[in-house]
Amino acid sequence: MGKLLVVGSVALDTVKTPFGEGTEILGGSATYFSTAASFFTSVALIAVVGEDFPQQHIAFLKSRGIDLTGLERRPGATFRWKGEYTHQLNEAHTLDTQLNVFETFRPQIPEAYRAPDVLFLGNIHPELQLDVLHKVKRPALVACDTMNFWINGQRDALWKVLEKVDILIINDGEARALGQDPNLVKVAKLVLSRGPKHLIVKRGEYGVLMFNEKQIFGAPAFPLEDVRDPTGAGDTFAGGFLGYLAATGNRSPEAMRQAIIFGSVMASFTVESFSLDRLRILDYKEIQARFAEFKRLTHFEDVQ
Repeated sequence: MGKLLVVGSVALDTVKTPFGEGTEILGGSATYFSTAASFFTSVALIAVVGEDFPQQHIAFLKSRGIDLTGLERRPGATFRWKGEYTHQLNEAHTLDTQLNVFETFRPQIPEAYRAPDVLFLGNIHPELQLDVLHKVKRPALVACDTMNFWINGQRDALWKVLEKVDILIINDGEARALGQDPNLVKVAKLVLSRGPKHLIVKRGEYGVLMFNEKQIFGAPAFPLEDVRDPTGAGDTFAGGFLGYLAATGNRSPEAMRQAIIFGSVMASFTVESFSLDRLRILDYKEIQARFAEFKRLTHFEDVQ
């Protein structure tokens, strides 16, 4: 089982959807990622929270076996995000962002974390992503996320990061902004020419596309009757995807495809409830059962 290190945000979210709302609930990219990955492999988390961060959330992360040695607790308030979704659940409308202690976050890498097998650089400033890369021994696999704020404001620094990573995981809007082209196939060609070996494009309810030099692979989103809150689905996808790859150590095209499906399975559970509530009660047998359903959903035979 490989060691997986994630650097990102731990937050308190206030979220409203057509199906309910949650106030000051557990959120943050690194939280969703590490919780999903913890179903497959051992995870260490580097992030920062304020003195107001509830102890029950720490207890939950520890209950998932996540190593929190790198979680700093600093004077001040925890990062907060407030967002709302309409029936178009693919996109959140941000109502308020308070960076608080996250604004001056400088990832400190404990000695025990400096040789991970897999590293995930969550959605933080590209210069901080580069700094983390310089502080760790080059892992077998490095993946990163980013967002339009960095794509538009820190493009040069972001390209420097992408030269050093194996996998870029972003949504379709971010991909088009990065490639400055509406055509995702053309965007993929550009991104792959600049460093990453794989581009994974998350497309919300339309599923996922993976591009590399050898193949394009597409997987649908799992059809669900009950979607309550899509917050964190993309980070949960990344956690399932990289958690599986870290656990197996396999980087073959077949393993990458299988990892995409495991990521999609984890995302499909997350959206069934607010915050991480569905993952709190999830067990691995449910993951296996939904993986098998996914396989049936996407399988077809040649007809002569």
